[in-house]
Amino acid sequence: MCVLKVENDSTLYVLCIFSQVKALFAKGKNHVIIKNIACKGETCMKKISLIHGANLNLTGTREPGIYGRNNLESINDEFVKKCEQCGFAFEIFQSNSEGDIIDRIHAAIDNCDGIIINAGAYTHYSYAIRDAISATRLPCIEVNLSNIHAREDFRNNSVIAPVCAGVITGFGKNSYMLAVDAMKGILE
Repeated sequence: MCVLKVENDSTLYVLCIFSQVKALFAKGKNHVIIKNIACKGETCMKKISLIHGANLNLTGTREPGIYGRNNLESINDEFVKKCEQCGFAFEIFQSNSEGDIIDRIHAAIDNCDGIIINAGAYTHYSYAIRDAISATRLPCIEVNLSNIHAREDFRNNSVIAPVCAGVITGFGKNSYMLAVDAMKGILE
């Protein structure tokens, strides 16, 4: 994290290292905290946090007729390629623990420009994850491998959807790639 002294209230534009990309940063009392920028070579990139929730570590073997045969590693590999094509930096996280997911969402506040989340079953009842997403004020896209509206009644409702920019559901691993495209549209 870099800190630049600012002596007046003028807006500060920082030219990213070796690039023509300008980024506006929030000012503190008498300093500017530079965050949310990842540089690779001569390009500065926005950063997306991909968060996988409960039981997604079993993707590919758990109910493949519903969730598909692609394991989480192969989904993550395609996500990485898609992010690179779109010029995004990224981080990927998976946990079966609600508290760990909330901690990762909180960490995104100072570290990322957007969140893509498949909260697994937490999608349907975790008000704590919903509140964490809302608190970040970052654009968030909910992703589901299966079409939650064509499944059991308890899966038809998402408590996190109202605080997300959008929901992509039912396209298997392609739901994640569609979410990267949607995030690109939001962050441009």
